[in-house]
Amino acid sequence: MNKDQWQGKWRQVRGTIKKEWGKLTDSDLDQVQGDYDRLIGKIQERYGTKREEIERRFKVLQETP
Repeated sequence: MNKDQWQGKWRQVRGTIKKEWGKLTDSDLDQVQGDYDRLIGKIQERYGTKREEIERRFKVLQETP
């Protein structure tokens, strides 16, 4: 999924993101507004995880039915 597709499906993936990264608040997700890079930054801020690891987890989530 590219970044344009990501923003288009933001409402659908928002719930999945909250399940995967439970420390993110609704306020965090409202601030991000579907912006992929800002979301990565928020996850890094909350979890201290490297960007590559976050992107790998996103890829796994996309492949999961």
